[in-house]
Amino acid sequence: MAEPIDSRTRDSARAADTSIAARRALPAWHYVAAAALGALNTFSFAPTPHGGWLEIAILAGFYFWLTRTTGWKSALFTGWAFGFGNFVSGVWWLYVSMHFYGGMPAALAGAALVLFSLYLGLYPALAALVWSFCAGHAKNGRTLPFSPTWHGAFAFASAWALGEWARGYVFTGFPWLSSGYAQVDGPFAGFAPIVGVYGVGWVLALVAALVVQALVNVCKARPDALAEPAGGGAARGATGSVATPVIATVAVIAAGLLLPLVNWTHPENTPLNVRLLQGNVKQEMKFSESGLDESLAEFQRLITEKPADLVITPETAIPVLLQEMPEKFGRDIRAFADGTGTAILFGAVGGTITPDRRVVDYTNSLFGITPGQNGLYRYDKHHLVPFGEFVPWGFHWFVNLMNIPLGDFARGAPVQPPFLVHNQPVAVDICYEDIFGEEIARTVRENPTSPGILINSTNLAWFGDTIALDQHLQIARMRSLETGRPMLRATNTGATAAIDAHGNVIARLPAFTVGSLDVRVEGTQGFTPYVRSGNNTVIAVSLVLLAFGFAFGPARPSRKKA
Repeated sequence: MAEPIDSRTRDSARAADTSIAARRALPAWHYVAAAALGALNTFSFAPTPHGGWLEIAILAGFYFWLTRTTGWKSALFTGWAFGFGNFVSGVWWLYVSMHFYGGMPAALAGAALVLFSLYLGLYPALAALVWSFCAGHAKNGRTLPFSPTWHGAFAFASAWALGEWARGYVFTGFPWLSSGYAQVDGPFAGFAPIVGVYGVGWVLALVAALVVQALVNVCKARPDALAEPAGGGAARGATGSVATPVIATVAVIAAGLLLPLVNWTHPENTPLNVRLLQGNVKQEMKFSESGLDESLAEFQRLITEKPADLVITPETAIPVLLQEMPEKFGRDIRAFADGTGTAILFGAVGGTITPDRRVVDYTNSLFGITPGQNGLYRYDKHHLVPFGEFVPWGFHWFVNLMNIPLGDFARGAPVQPPFLVHNQPVAVDICYEDIFGEEIARTVRENPTSPGILINSTNLAWFGDTIALDQHLQIARMRSLETGRPMLRATNTGATAAIDAHGNVIARLPAFTVGSLDVRVEGTQGFTPYVRSGNNTVIAVSLVLLAFGFAFGPARPSRKKA
């Protein structure tokens, strides 16, 4: 017969439960600090030079803060706070487009930015939640302290990468500020041709977790164990728990610094002389009648200023339907192309005219003129911007609050033929499309004639003089690293630039100036590992490691029988 439990035992149990509950509850400042750390992470990205090194420290700080959580709920909200701080400070320029150019009231534009940042913060929150379960943190008895381990480090890297991939995929995706972008000048850029931007984020998160693991083990090492004679088991264990993650970290950083020496692609075809145009047309004037006349005159002057192998204008440099383009403008640039042997890519609005003369299926397009040939090359933008180029179901009321023209376009095909310039194929995309690396890789991989040069035509005037311009240039550099191909950018206000096949900016126009950038560029051929496999490698590896961590990580300790 079991002995009765006296009142003192029951009181002790209640006190212990109260103490455990107190330890489980994290103070509010824990989440405020996580949000501040996320906001600080904005400085890892452009225009901060070599921000990739700063990003290692910030992500290590975030991982350490996660290890202080006491269960899956606190891990979830810590990740959410970090993500909110990161995005509300990193994409604040969306407020500029909504309020200053879209005409939305300031309070509503600010609220929309906050809500959007809260939504984006869900992805690092879910990554933190998955890490908590798959690292054993949420299964090992939530009151126990978490000690960074190897399976915890791999679980963090995998959950982080899958969270970023999901953010770039769900609801058409918004992968801006993916952590790998900050590494184009950082120590892990060499991994980009192998595993892409999400794989670079995976490597970054792994190193950050290993740094924390080493530092925590240093702090936990007992002085008496470290002071034992050589050959002592405790001393060897303490030294190994610190040295092993340090060696792994150094090895990964060294690999990242050495990998850029590998040439995954090779130069091919005759170099092209290219002129990239920057009109600096003010956004508020672009669609007005006077602004249209001024824009047409300016771009006609820039296009016909001097010959080249290829001249490229920004996105919708001619902001009218192609069929409504002034006849004189079209005749003059066609005569210039035929007379000088200059191919021209210009941005305009496409559309289909029905038999009853109605225009349907408007498109955001690039049209190409080939010297001595009739007809036009046409590329229609495939990946459209929500609320800017198409209206998601149920949100027309929101778009009606803004004064943004041309708000609902038709989509082009996912893979479209390249434009041939002196028999050299070049792949084009428009503005927002180059933030989707897997789609650029697919265009390079699946075209029967693989393009050797990437071209991005864009208009960031919607975002004014903000960090969006430098962030977008940083994204374009990642596309060059992933594909091993040079990237040419023609923009309205900046950053108009030429990027070589190794992701280096070789020439750039000052922002908010009118002019042209003359560059000589040589195309490349061959496929990088990322072009061949896309994001499949990092997704598969992450899923396997998370499944392993969930199955074999520390289990919840069994309750002792009474």
